Amino acid sequence: MKFGENIQSADWKNEKHVPAIEVPTSVAAGEPFMVTVSVGKKIPHPNTTEHHISWIDVYFKPEGGKFIYQVAHFDFAAHGASAKGANEGPVYAHPIASFSMTTEEPGALIALEHCNIHGVWEGSAEVKIA
Repeated sequence: MKFGENIQSADWKNEKHVPAIEVPTSVAAGEPFMVTVSVGKKIPHPNTTEHHISWIDVYFKPEGGKFIYQVAHFDFAAHGASAKGANEGPVYAHPIASFSMTTEEPGALIALEHCNIHGVWEGSAEVKIA
């Protein structure tokens, strides 16, 4: 059994679990640019104690490269849990994260996310150099 055999994928416009990656159409080599990754962009994902997104990891694979590089990791720890009971807590973390990065090479961003009920899902987006 390989880890990759357990990763689900689909089009994020039709499946609420797929991470949607927003990145500029093209970026300048070596210049910072913003990336936003979200789960449930078009179809909202539940954010309850019982059903939520736990984390998002973001990787970069240079075009023609053999290896991927981890760029970011985000944990979402607040899902309404409290001593009062499930979904009674005062705070909920939503699975949206933004960060800045640079690259000298074109490639692909790959995001993995973990739903506590439905497992690990992936999405990707191209990074083009202007």
